[in-house]
Amino acid sequence: MQNTESSLDLITVPNISAESLYSKKSQNRDSVREIAIKILAEVMRFRRVPKSSESCGDSECQKCSSSHLPNIISAVKNNKPVTFVLPAFPGKSPNLKKVLGTLPDRAEELSLDFLGDLCKRIKKYYLPGIKIIICSDGRVFSDVVGMKESDVTAYQVELDRLINEMALSDISTFNLDDYYKELDFVQMRDELMGVYGKSLDSLRENVRNGSKPSGNLEEKEANRMYCGITRFLFEDAMHPGQTKSRASIQKEARAKTYEVIRRSNAWTELIAEYFPEAVRLSIHPQTCGSKKLGIRLIGNESWMTPWHGVAVETNEGFVLLKRSEAEDLGAELIYFSDGRPSHYKLKADQNLSM
Repeated sequence: MQNTESSLDLITVPNISAESLYSKKSQNRDSVREIAIKILAEVMRFRRVPKSSESCGDSECQKCSSSHLPNIISAVKNNKPVTFVLPAFPGKSPNLKKVLGTLPDRAEELSLDFLGDLCKRIKKYYLPGIKIIICSDGRVFSDVVGMKESDVTAYQVELDRLINEMALSDISTFNLDDYYKELDFVQMRDELMGVYGKSLDSLRENVRNGSKPSGNLEEKEANRMYCGITRFLFEDAMHPGQTKSRASIQKEARAKTYEVIRRSNAWTELIAEYFPEAVRLSIHPQTCGSKKLGIRLIGNESWMTPWHGVAVETNEGFVLLKRSEAEDLGAELIYFSDGRPSHYKLKADQNLSM
């Protein structure tokens, strides 16, 4: 497991007191910028970056801050909460080798708690704080990845219930159902793609160019996203009872990946239009200079999400693993009070290296 405090210490944050920063009378152009830099630095501590990417030098990195700092400065200058949007929490993977079921469990709870704690820390030195809007994207591509519409709905309802139960007042959700209230699910997606969808040919070209040394930042990110989603879709399709060959599943995963990315990009465009002042977060690794900030959902995990894995309690805290990995370790399955599976727990004398 990684040591969060050391491995994520990517930047140096000025040691500025909350009183001197937030005092409305003393706020000037410099102090507004200092607060904004500190907020950005707080989020950047938990960035997801590609393994091949070099870390930024500090919170003043022009490439890294140029897309995000202006919106943060604008909110702070007007004494308003800084809004972050996070397309995530689509619904559980259909592969039960990876997850416990179709509803949010301890993995989602941990992620929500992590995001809520981030909001609380920032509010200590900037009282208006930040707002994180989870733009649940399951409905956007559920028909492509094999998620049942009823499961997506149930997941969204339970996620909202958890947010309320955990009293996370700075976190809210937004989904396709909220935007297209009068349409059925098929019509929602058709309208989304009709207004915001881009051509498949241009996406394919970006992915191809991103594999070349000469590829630009946008193309490299497209290629990285393509590879990551293809892997997830391939794993999701390798569920018990399926009879297709690995080669056939791999071919289908590649084709579906392009459509998932097209849908996700269209969702991104809608979100940008609907929340024009928001800072864009992503659960995917992002390079320095990207228009999105990659963020981890549990402080010490490297590349796993609650909807593709399970929470495993260890002596050093929780980690996210695939369900099959937790069971291979001999971890004990823990249940919620209502009898629904919650997470796994390793024995006291057991660790992940065994």
